[in-house]
Amino acid sequence: MFASQIGYYSLILGLFFSFLLCGYSIKDFKIDSKEVNQNLLYLSFLQLFLVIVSFFCLILSFINSDFSNETVFNNSHTTKPLFYKISGTWGNHEGSLLLWLLVLTLFIFIFLIKSKEQPKKYRILTLLFQQIIIIGFFLFVLITSNPFNYLFPTPKEGLGLNPILQDPALAIHPPILYLGYVGTSIIFSASLAAVTQNYVSRVWAYHIKKWILVSWIFLTIGIMLGSIWAYYELGWGGFWFWDPVENVSLMPWLTLTALLHSIIVLEKRATLKSWVIILSITSFTLSMCGTFLVRSGILNSVHTFANDPSRGVFILIFLFILIFLSLVIFFFFFKDNNKDLNNFFLLSKETSILINNWFMMYFLSVVLIGTVYPIFLDVIASEKISVGPPFYHKLIIPFLIPFLIFMSVGPGLKWIKSKINNKNSLIVTFIISIMLSLFIIKNLTTDILFHTVLVSVAFFLFFTTLKELFIKRLNNTSRVISHFGFSLLILSILFNSILSSEIIANMKIGKKYTHKNNEIFFKKIEEKRESNFNSIIAHFEIKNENGKILELKPEIRIYNQPVIITSEADIKTTLFEDKFLVINLVKGNEYFNVRYQEKPFMIWIWISVLLLSLGGLMSFFKKQYEK
Repeated sequence: MFASQIGYYSLILGLFFSFLLCGYSIKDFKIDSKEVNQNLLYLSFLQLFLVIVSFFCLILSFINSDFSNETVFNNSHTTKPLFYKISGTWGNHEGSLLLWLLVLTLFIFIFLIKSKEQPKKYRILTLLFQQIIIIGFFLFVLITSNPFNYLFPTPKEGLGLNPILQDPALAIHPPILYLGYVGTSIIFSASLAAVTQNYVSRVWAYHIKKWILVSWIFLTIGIMLGSIWAYYELGWGGFWFWDPVENVSLMPWLTLTALLHSIIVLEKRATLKSWVIILSITSFTLSMCGTFLVRSGILNSVHTFANDPSRGVFILIFLFILIFLSLVIFFFFFKDNNKDLNNFFLLSKETSILINNWFMMYFLSVVLIGTVYPIFLDVIASEKISVGPPFYHKLIIPFLIPFLIFMSVGPGLKWIKSKINNKNSLIVTFIISIMLSLFIIKNLTTDILFHTVLVSVAFFLFFTTLKELFIKRLNNTSRVISHFGFSLLILSILFNSILSSEIIANMKIGKKYTHKNNEIFFKKIEEKRESNFNSIIAHFEIKNENGKILELKPEIRIYNQPVIITSEADIKTTLFEDKFLVINLVKGNEYFNVRYQEKPFMIWIWISVLLLSLGGLMSFFKKQYEK
């Protein structure tokens, strides 16, 4: 109870410091000097310290099972392991917003420290715009989502955390994802400040590129962790399901990827200024839209928080104010003094990056329509529909083919004006890719033509990036590794979808089920008791055509608080494939529904995303690396 009171008053004091920072910022902005007043740095640190105190008070309340705190009561239980008590702090709406606030205040403090070489007025305006966002989140937390609401009389026991959220991957997934989301707020604030001061330049591009990289790296890793969690915890048996909340995280990633490429053009050639600002505003807007959709109760997903329209309305109004503010600043203050530089030669690196951006915006449009259209249809016509994978596959995959071709050729071009120097090498590589694809696909699928073309261009990108890896270009190492990771990701996804197989059957204990070359034997079940759940462990033997036997032990867990039954898949992973088995109770516990899948190259999907992130990380430390 004492910790909750400290946490609550720390938040109120933190909000007071926001107004104080705004006042001091405006005052210091008018003073004609080169250095930012040190008081702004001290106040920013104090604000960060207060939010840290508030956040740790909430963690302490969870650790001590303080059920006088409503958030702890709703999301914890005395039998819950300590690790999940701590991760339960941000595994709910109120706690996750407090984490958002913590990262917002942390990032602006780091920005002030790391931007000392930047113009004073630019730094102060970035701080001011960021404080407007921080004030909005302070008010949101205190008015609609207070994590320190008091319960009296104090309950003896809590309601517990949703069992599917009690997982190591999901414990670290939200903080990393939020670092990606909140990173876009600094990009947004800095972009508006740069526009206001007519500071959108090559120097600014070099400075803000670091923040774009930070946001992009964390968002990439955060999405990957969420995907891994969904794969083994939800029992869906795949890495991506076009779930609305998955899409919400993918959309800012697409704009950040486009922004990352565009900022390189601005850094090298002082062009694409307006496009960079538009992408900066869009990235933050999509991150905020994700927050709105997840917390408003509009989306129906396993990832969403409790339905509370008042929270959705607050975020919607706040988002509208921020968008309106950014558009007013963009249209009234933006000046492009080098419009002639926007004329590109057809064959040049900047043209290839621009085409890359067009494709990214198309993919974004498809994901946005697929996510938002069902919501509008429900509101306008009271019709409920769900947009599934077929919609996205039909609209995205055909455009993926030219996108991969441009991605293979574009990086080899030079700035301003270029020509394709290695035509023969590219033609030979493309022919080899087609022949290899035809050889692989011929015996695997009936749709030979389409899959051959798709796999061919994926191999083409793979071979061109692989070849670049062995050419010693120290300046391009980070880019080549990221592109190689992306090519490996596309190939892994394609072969995973083409070669995957699935067996679904209802089985009794002691029975066998034969399908093609696999025999599934349901050997026995055993029961196990843990501190916060009881487990039914099923023992299966899978015999393949070579007579090799694989033992798999999927579980059904019955959690005590809240009382929820979950299915825990057993997965055997090798470099070549995953064998995935999950069970569910059916027909009055007499039968078990058994789903066995063989998923090729699953581990390479995760490895390729790590390579993608590694390239970004190397780019972030590029100067130190080159030295």
